[in-house]
Amino acid sequence: MQDAEGFDRRLRRFLFILAALALVITLVELWLQDHTKELLQLLPWGLAGLGLLALLAALVRPNKATLLILRVVMVVLALGGLVGIGVHLNGNLHFQQEIHPTQRLGDFFVAALKGAAPLLAPGALSFAALVALAATYHHPALYRREPAEETIAGKLLT
Repeated sequence: MQDAEGFDRRLRRFLFILAALALVITLVELWLQDHTKELLQLLPWGLAGLGLLALLAALVRPNKATLLILRVVMVVLALGGLVGIGVHLNGNLHFQQEIHPTQRLGDFFVAALKGAAPLLAPGALSFAALVALAATYHHPALYRREPAEETIAGKLLT
């Protein structure tokens, strides 16, 4: 039983670190692509930074509160990645429409999928979020009852 718990702990730590690495690589990619020209382009910077902070908190202090906060942040991160894919696709569609207004619909859509704004790049945020969420699956800290004096409510009552 002890070996299984140790394995679970190491696997969870590995998944947290993998998610953090994906976010760091995303930040490097954003920097290399000079993804700072518009206000909307700053959104993935903030999401990745917030995700890293939540992951760090969960790594350093894996308790129910930090894990629940991590889950909320990761859902926001995953949704942000999906929105980013939509924004990139929309930009590519508008660009294709401007340069080839008479193009057939099928060719038009395929060209938009291959456009200048990479569709899967924002998906890196969603990938990192899913990996972090997987690390919290049946995490023992989510089911452990904490003594009243260690909880915020307990501190307020004492």
